[in-house]
Amino acid sequence: MDSVHTRKQALRKIIQTTKRSYSEKELSSFSVTATARLEATTHFQKADCIALYYPLWGEVDTTSLLERWYQTKCLLLPVVVGDDLIFRKYEGKSSMQVGAYGILEPKEVDANIILPAMDLIVVPGIAFDKQLNRMGRGKGFYDKLLSKDAQSVKLGFCFDFQLNETIPVEPFDISMDIVVTDQQVLTKY
Repeated sequence: MDSVHTRKQALRKIIQTTKRSYSEKELSSFSVTATARLEATTHFQKADCIALYYPLWGEVDTTSLLERWYQTKCLLLPVVVGDDLIFRKYEGKSSMQVGAYGILEPKEVDANIILPAMDLIVVPGIAFDKQLNRMGRGKGFYDKLLSKDAQSVKLGFCFDFQLNETIPVEPFDISMDIVVTDQQVLTKY
């Protein structure tokens, strides 16, 4: 087995164990702080169209962010279609349905709707590093999407305990332009 792959698997287990060491209340508090830090960034404030994600357990909770902003900014959420991610507009809690991997996603309203270009893509991950590299769950959905998108600002969003000095990186891994945690903001700019 490839050593980078092995190191990624080991790091995924370490991060999962670390997440479980925090209570739901602690993770919720970290999410509130991280969300406020994200909203304070110039990238978020200037963006008209933002791709977010609906959180899985152990990810920074974006639900309050979605509710607070969906009527004033165009917020898009990912939908897994085969091996790809597409985006649909978030129109409130009632517009959601259970999709692939048990993740809530927006229902398809009109397949012909043209979505605006994304100014900012907020990307979850298992781990990030101080060089703004990202390690996901291993399916490659975001790497494939981000490799095709040169204009959007790529923002990694995580808890501070998910930020490492370095993480294993492979040639297809796409780095972020900015990483926001509950304790800091790291940026290329």
